[in-house]
Amino acid sequence: MADLFADQQLPSRVAEAPPTSAPLADRLRPKSLDEVVGQEHLTGPEGAIGRMVAAGRLASMILWGPPGTGKTSIARLLADAVGLRFVAVSAVFSGVADLKKIFAEARTAARAGQKTLLFVDEIHRFNRAQQDGFLPYVEDGTVTLVGATTENPSFEINAALLSRCQVLILRRLDHDALEELVRRAEAIEGKPLPVTNEAREALIASADGDGRFLLNQAETLFSVDLKEPLGTAELSDMLHRRVPVYDKDREGHYGLISALHKSIRGSDPQAALYYLARMLVAGEEPLYVLRRLTRAAVEDIGLADPNALLQCLAAKEMYDFLGSPEGEIGIVQACLYLATAPKSNAAYTAQKKAWASAKETGSLMPPMHILNAPTKLMKSVGYGKGYAYDHSAEGGFSGQDYWPDGMEPQTFYEPADRGFEARVKERLDTWAQRRKELQQRAKDES
Repeated sequence: MADLFADQQLPSRVAEAPPTSAPLADRLRPKSLDEVVGQEHLTGPEGAIGRMVAAGRLASMILWGPPGTGKTSIARLLADAVGLRFVAVSAVFSGVADLKKIFAEARTAARAGQKTLLFVDEIHRFNRAQQDGFLPYVEDGTVTLVGATTENPSFEINAALLSRCQVLILRRLDHDALEELVRRAEAIEGKPLPVTNEAREALIASADGDGRFLLNQAETLFSVDLKEPLGTAELSDMLHRRVPVYDKDREGHYGLISALHKSIRGSDPQAALYYLARMLVAGEEPLYVLRRLTRAAVEDIGLADPNALLQCLAAKEMYDFLGSPEGEIGIVQACLYLATAPKSNAAYTAQKKAWASAKETGSLMPPMHILNAPTKLMKSVGYGKGYAYDHSAEGGFSGQDYWPDGMEPQTFYEPADRGFEARVKERLDTWAQRRKELQQRAKDES
């Protein structure tokens, strides 16, 4: 019975090496876990994968990481390392019928003593119902599930399935890992990459952490007969520009806008401008960015610099008038203004406190003396009686009590001692002292 599945054994140990005509990325696929570059935190002896392999037992897992970081290679090598039958599907091309067939074959194989590792590429593409279909087969051990995704599993994977899997995060390949891939490519091709040292660095940087993209670019360079190594400018002309990885409705979108907002809050104009550029270069809607900047102008700057809000609204007006790309400089100016402005979240904090208090005491009436009396009846029962008109008071301040009867005065807004708000704080402190004096005088006179 086991022979039925012999053709599905992992190729890294039992299959022939890819032919020389195969793509460079296939010829360089690692043959063991220690050949995987850039993921030593997982594959090393102290990593989660290294420990599982050493114990000879795999848990179901979700491999989460950017494109070209080795998710598929790791899954194949895991099956090989612990002697599991390897089956791979893509959520893009597979449906319920395909999964039912795979699960039936896995059960048959299990009865013959052969366990199955099921690798599901882009598992986040399966809908909720399809993901639920994995649960019984993962729970009873019919398959060890290894899912691969570029999206945040917290948002894209069912909670029930996620609770039965370990989430392992693959890192974007750093410079050293990408450099190692280039060296391996040169070794298998038997010649150096036909570029200058500066162009080599530019090529590695252009990969944006994606090893597969880098190897595809290197393969193109190896295939061209060049008399002289290419410089940076010639390399740029020859190879297609890499489009940044960015999905407007997924985590890349929310991660970058969060980074932009926090860089502004942290008063780092250089980092803020970088994340702004990342979003706009990748095709983000400029008006979305402007909405987020406007929010930051009030949430994180507020009255420390009231002009911050005006800068954002002016930038929006400029962009509406000029469009892209001319109008984007207005967005840049607003971003830099926010990042370099004094910071205060006093208005934001005051809003939360006031909203909470209003929910608790929303039925209390204002005191009678500050209610209007448009009719004789209302005036006769005391509406507006005793109201002090502040403009007629000494210093334009009456110090009157404006809180509902039975409610102690609250402090929601506490200005910071930065920027314009420091002056506001001085004014409020003066009024607080004046109010205290007037209340004491009224008490003494009564």
